[in-house]
Amino acid sequence: MNITLGIFAFILSITLGITYWAARRTRTTSEFYAADSGLTAAQNGLALAGDWCSAAAFLGFSGLTALYGMDGAFYALGPLVAFCTVLLLIAEPLRNTGKYTLGDVIGHRMQTRTALLAAICGTIVVNFAYLMPQMAGAGVLVKLLTGVSYQSAVILIGVAMTVYVAFGGMLATTWVQIVKAVLMLAAGAVILLMIFALIRFDPLTLFQQAETRYGAQFLLPGNYLKNPFDQISLGLGYVFGLAGLPHVMTRFYTVPDAKTARRSVVWVMFLVSFFFAGTTLFGLAAADFVGQDAIKAADSGGNLALPLLARYLGGGAGTWSGEVMLGFVSAVAVATILAVVSGLTLSTSGAIAHDFYVNWIKDGHVEERRQVWVARVSAAIVGVLAIALGIFAQGVNVAVLVILAICVAASANFPVLVLSLFWRRFNTAGVVGGIGVGLASSVMLALLGPVVRGADAVWPLVNPTIVSMPLGFLGAVLGTLLAGQDADNESRFDAFSHRVHTGAAAE
Repeated sequence: MNITLGIFAFILSITLGITYWAARRTRTTSEFYAADSGLTAAQNGLALAGDWCSAAAFLGFSGLTALYGMDGAFYALGPLVAFCTVLLLIAEPLRNTGKYTLGDVIGHRMQTRTALLAAICGTIVVNFAYLMPQMAGAGVLVKLLTGVSYQSAVILIGVAMTVYVAFGGMLATTWVQIVKAVLMLAAGAVILLMIFALIRFDPLTLFQQAETRYGAQFLLPGNYLKNPFDQISLGLGYVFGLAGLPHVMTRFYTVPDAKTARRSVVWVMFLVSFFFAGTTLFGLAAADFVGQDAIKAADSGGNLALPLLARYLGGGAGTWSGEVMLGFVSAVAVATILAVVSGLTLSTSGAIAHDFYVNWIKDGHVEERRQVWVARVSAAIVGVLAIALGIFAQGVNVAVLVILAICVAASANFPVLVLSLFWRRFNTAGVVGGIGVGLASSVMLALLGPVVRGADAVWPLVNPTIVSMPLGFLGAVLGTLLAGQDADNESRFDAFSHRVHTGAAAE
């Protein structure tokens, strides 16, 4: 236990040192929200990897594969294609039209207070839906590391992320994410090599042992995603949901131009492919060597499969090397969660302070110093709410909750963002209709589904994207058509479109 605590304290001290360094360089709103747009493609790509490879990847995906076989692998391999939509449709237009947040893009396009308020609601709901599983995963891990209660662990993580964001802003968040990404990739490489050495570099051995121990059905679909539409829905959520996640969007404002934004997406696609592909092997190895009973005993959602596998590979419980491996992997996982929740907290703080307070309430007339102060206070408020949500989410697999958050993003934010960028007639009523219907349908179906209600579920699908995303588009289109044509809005579209595709204001 002393070993694991020491590793955790060392990583935490590094991240706090980064926050102290960043706080001395964060004075303006541009520095707080976007690191003054001074990051390189490689730096932003590593930070994006730190943002995207969350607790769901490090813990949940491995746990789902260990407990449910190939259905867990579907969760793990889906992210490999998620950034294609971002690269082809979103990265460049966001960098060209936005300033700090999704609300900036919608506000620039519609220039109405109602549209801005709808964008704020979409950002806050999606971010809190994503924060919940991150906090739950952090609680489980810190409890394992320190022996404190789950609730105390969640509070500790909430306080740490608030410090990162409130004092260091985007610069601290970025470098915490970069450190975390490097540690995560290194941990993945070490575990993969140890697994390969154990099976004499024959990956098929993992599949053969799993089939022998759990039966042929373990390697077939249907153990968790029992409805085929769930598999389709999961894919849709990945392909379109990532492009609607506000904390991912904000990363494209941290680079100097659209070209760098595209290059940073290419960086992250290569970086995360290695790890997401590896999580399937991690899960199979955990099922083979640790066993499903031991994994469920440690955490009913399977979130500790990877740390338990690391301890087994290091020599098992009670051995010095086993505790070192457990401590290293667990501490990296905590750093992973800290990095992601910091990005989510910063994005949510931006929606509250920049979009709602500065632009919606004060109509942009707020001095620079006060904007930064309001952003820091907002970060503290978000931290308190995140702690409450984390306590509420105890015992649920974090991967499933993250996918539900991505479903909400695909159903509400993505339709409105795409139509704002590319449809001339799209108007404020369409923004309200798309976000309203998308949020209502995705959240309602998730609450009625198996993740929340279990065997008493009224709605059969774990992931409702296949229904809620078309409903989000339908709400946006119907809202636009029912409101009638807006000549002023359409007359502004040419200048807006010119900026979307070139980054320059039209003459």
